[in-house]
Amino acid sequence: MTGHGVAEAPLGAGRVSLEIRSINHRYLDARVRLPVEIAEHAARVEERVRKALRRGRVEVLGRFDGDVLGAVELDVARARSAFEQLSRLRDELRPEEPVPLTLLAAVPDLFRAGSTHDAEAIVAALDAATDRACEQVWGMREREGAALAKDLEDHLDRLVSELDRVEAHGPAVVDAYRDKLSRRIEKLLEGREVALDPGRLEHEVALLADRADVAEEITRLRSHVEQLRALLSEGEDNAGKRLDFLLQEMTRETNTIGSKSADAELARAVVEMKACVSRMREQAQNVL
Repeated sequence: MTGHGVAEAPLGAGRVSLEIRSINHRYLDARVRLPVEIAEHAARVEERVRKALRRGRVEVLGRFDGDVLGAVELDVARARSAFEQLSRLRDELRPEEPVPLTLLAAVPDLFRAGSTHDAEAIVAALDAATDRACEQVWGMREREGAALAKDLEDHLDRLVSELDRVEAHGPAVVDAYRDKLSRRIEKLLEGREVALDPGRLEHEVALLADRADVAEEITRLRSHVEQLRALLSEGEDNAGKRLDFLLQEMTRETNTIGSKSADAELARAVVEMKACVSRMREQAQNVL
């Protein structure tokens, strides 16, 4: 599910801000970007995000505001090493050429801003901002989840309505087949001295009724529907796997009912049922 959270925590005269954006993803893919001055704490922020959100493609962006950074500090050892290497290269290529100090400005990470706060204060501010931003993400996810549950309930109601049509129309299909078969046989025997055998007719009708019987499938499908409703009402953690399993079973039962339905009216109802299950399976991909 999608979610967005922005939080900040005081740090001396300034503050640390953290923004979290989350979109749906089967697993958790977290990417944390912090200012270079506190980049060493990115792993800690990522760990807290993983524990809090558990799933989604998550982007975390941190920044400093206010009087948080101290004076710029030169990495003397790095600068000396870079200048010595440049000097050796100069001696090899053009000994008479001077090595300007301005070249050191191109050396990455040669200058860094010092922090006016100790590591413990920075960690505490980052933890507080991370936790509050994650809470906001969960709030958006819960609101989206409520809307998703309502949509799934609507599809279930539609599915049950079509299933009621299938169950109610079943006996009429057998009667219609009996009448159709009887008329066809009578037409074939017209003008012949052969009488219709009622017993044989009923035997053929019974065979069709047995092949077209979907009572077991309807019972199992209704059971899956009730289990799915209970799952939506309980709102348990990690409901996505159970939801996906139930929808797979509902797909199986619906397909079986469709394969046994030779009547046009039943076929239309089954098409609607399949559409409902398909839409629910699409929506279920957004459930944790």
